[in-house]
Amino acid sequence: MSKTLEVVLKRTIEEIPTAADFEVVERAAPTSAPAGQLLVRVLYLSLDPYIGSRLRGRHMGEPRPGPGESLPGAAVAEVIASGHPDFVVGDHVVGEAGWTQVGLMNAAEVRKVDPSLGVSNHLGVLGMPGLTAWAGVTQLAKVGEGDVFTVDAAAGSVGGTAGQIAKILGAKAVGIAGGADKVAQVVQQYGFDAAVDYRSEGWVDQLKALTDGGPTVHFENVGLPILQPVFGLLKLYGRVVLCGLSAHYQVDGPPPQFGLGPIVGKRAQMLGLIVYDFYPRWAEWVKTAEPWIKDGRLVQVEDLGDGIETAPAQFERLMKGANSGKTLVKVG
Repeated sequence: MSKTLEVVLKRTIEEIPTAADFEVVERAAPTSAPAGQLLVRVLYLSLDPYIGSRLRGRHMGEPRPGPGESLPGAAVAEVIASGHPDFVVGDHVVGEAGWTQVGLMNAAEVRKVDPSLGVSNHLGVLGMPGLTAWAGVTQLAKVGEGDVFTVDAAAGSVGGTAGQIAKILGAKAVGIAGGADKVAQVVQQYGFDAAVDYRSEGWVDQLKALTDGGPTVHFENVGLPILQPVFGLLKLYGRVVLCGLSAHYQVDGPPPQFGLGPIVGKRAQMLGLIVYDFYPRWAEWVKTAEPWIKDGRLVQVEDLGDGIETAPAQFERLMKGANSGKTLVKVG
C-alpha cells in the first residue's frame, strides 16, 4: 500500500498557532482519481497569514478544521491521475489538497497553470498574493505615473509585489519593513526606490523625507500601528487600500477602530480589498504579469522549507513575522 505524509492539527487551538500545534502523520495515499477529482503529487505548499485566522475559526465564516483533518492552503501540484476530461496526467494545477505529499483536488476548484513561468511563482507573484497586489494597486487605487506609493509588510509577498507593480506603472515606491535585512531585501531584491525600518527611531520622519512630504497612495497590510502614523503623512485626496490587518488577526477583543475625522480632513479614499472579488480575473492578472516576469521586472523572493515535515516550523515563522518573502514548503 502506498503511503503519504500529511501535516494536521494536533489539537484545537485558540492562540497564535505554533509548530507544537501540528503533527506529521502517515496515511494511506489514494491511488486513483474518482470522477470530478484529480490525484496529484504536491510540489509546493503555500503558507499564508489568513490560515492562522481560519484555524481559529475567525476567517470570513469559513469552516474551521479540527484535529486530524486536512488543513487549508493552496498548493501547486502535478496531476498523476485524472477523473475529469479537462485535465490529463502531467498537467500542473493550483488548488487545495491539504498539507500533504499526495492527495486529491476537486477539479472544479483548481486552476491549470504554466510551469514555464516558474512553478512556485504560481503561489506567489502569480498566485493569490500577486492577484491581491494587482487588484489593490491597479483596480482600486489606480496607481500611475507621478504617484508616491507606500506599502507596509513590504518584504512579504503581497507588499513586495504591490511595490513592484506600482514602480512598473510609474510610481515612486517606498517600503515599510521590520529590520535591516528586510529593508535591504525590499530595495535590493524587489527594486523599490527606498525603504524604512519601522522598528527604528524616527522612521515616520524618514518616511516623510523619502516620500517628498507623504504618499499619494498607501497600501495597508498591518493595521493601526502603521496606518495611523502613515495616514498623518498622506497627501490631500490620497488613496488608502485596506488589504490586511495582520497586527489584529490573532488579538482577542473588539475590532480595530479608525477615526472618521482624519479621513474627511484628508479628503481621502479608503478602499477595502477582498481578493475573492477578483478570482474571476485571475487569468487577466497572469497575462499582465507574464512579460514582467520574463524581463525580470517582477520577481519573487522565497522563504522556503524543504520537505512537508518543515511546514509546522515554517508556519510558526510566518505567524511570528520572521519570514522574509513568500512562505513556501517545497514538497515534491
